Amino acid sequence: MKIAILDANTLGDDLDLTVFEKYGETTTYGYTKENEVSERIKDVDIIITNKIVLNESNLKDAHNVKLICLTATGTNNVDKEYTKSRKIGVANVKGYSSESVAQHTFALLFYLFEKLSYYDNYVKSGAYTGDKMFTHFERKYSEINNKTWGIIGLGAIGKRVASIASAFNCNVVYYSTSGRNNNSEYERLNLEELLRTSDIISIHAPLDESTTNLIGYNELSKMKKSAIIINVGRGKIINEADLARALSEDLIAGAGIDVLEYEPINEGNPLLEIKDSTKLLITPHIAWASVEARNRLIEEVCQNIEAYIEGKERNIV
Repeated sequence: MKIAILDANTLGDDLDLTVFEKYGETTTYGYTKENEVSERIKDVDIIITNKIVLNESNLKDAHNVKLICLTATGTNNVDKEYTKSRKIGVANVKGYSSESVAQHTFALLFYLFEKLSYYDNYVKSGAYTGDKMFTHFERKYSEINNKTWGIIGLGAIGKRVASIASAFNCNVVYYSTSGRNNNSEYERLNLEELLRTSDIISIHAPLDESTTNLIGYNELSKMKKSAIIINVGRGKIINEADLARALSEDLIAGAGIDVLEYEPINEGNPLLEIKDSTKLLITPHIAWASVEARNRLIEEVCQNIEAYIEGKERNIV
């Protein structure tokens, strides 16, 4: 078999991708431009990719392709109607990043909740050196103990965040974006009630018709002025212009964002106008990317390929 890895750079330079060579002749590309895809996949049996768009225009001449292995959970970059018509299997990976994303959720929270950027700058600016007191607490912060933590999307990651938040003695509530998720362990609320009552809100939902622009100016206006919202789900779930406006008007205390509508971020994104890091923290889609999570991802892809070789279906979407 022939295997092509189309965007290895999205996985990092610290992983051993030679593990795929045991399944066949493997060609690794750091990144593949749109006009290079057709040529690079025309003779391969298995495509491994993270975000490269695959559809009829570049798959039509790839007569040998039998399996597309996605190094991600999301599958929006593949035209699944076309792959089904060609009987090309599309396998994604699941569950590999739950610990990593949950951890990053709390990293975003504490950075904002305790105004850490302000205090770090206060010390490093030299102001603490000349202060008269041993302590300085100009920017007040609270404990998360007994706070209400609202979770939008109680899937695997949302549940992990809920369990950690519970360990901090938070009152965990959730909103089901599909309307089908019933969990007896936590109280389920409608979106308006969750927004109105939560001190911390974290988003762990997929992007679909029901979640696109789920949180706009109207929704942000219903939140407590002291509340913090965290998005580690998908960028378009929060309207970015509305969030920038809400932060500028002090409608909410802060936002931690790891996902954006366009990645890399557009130069004109209104969130870039918010310079105060005690209000807004943006990270470049790294919540999933701990060393351990990326290694688990590679192992998952290997297992998907092995299942295909053995004539079994695994994570076929």
